[in-house]
Amino acid sequence: MEIFKIIAIGLVTTISVIVVKQSKPEIAVFVGLAGSLLIFFEIINMLSDVFSVFNTIITKTGVSNDLFSVLLKIIGVGYLTEFSASLCADSGNSSIADKIMLGGKIVILILAIPIFISIINIITGLL
Repeated sequence: MEIFKIIAIGLVTTISVIVVKQSKPEIAVFVGLAGSLLIFFEIINMLSDVFSVFNTIITKTGVSNDLFSVLLKIIGVGYLTEFSASLCADSGNSSIADKIMLGGKIVILILAIPIFISIINIITGLL
């Protein structure tokens, strides 16, 4: 199972950061970043299954590709924002992490506008 690989990378990274931090604290952040990127790439490899399911849903329902594209972008922005903010918080920059989270929320709001417009069009079409 893929989760065991992710957990192993996380545990090895954590132990490595603890060991490196004792002798070279300035390098420990980069060790943590490298481990985080390895986990991130493992997760991206698993996303191919998710995309195939979305393609199946799109073809069976006839819903616009644009709406699913927006939905995937929103999900991607949410995950990338959380990932980036966690990296900043782990390195001791919680104020930057907060700004990244705020920026991510605003981007998600902007990306969601076409979905809101579609919902309003559906509701007004029913009235």
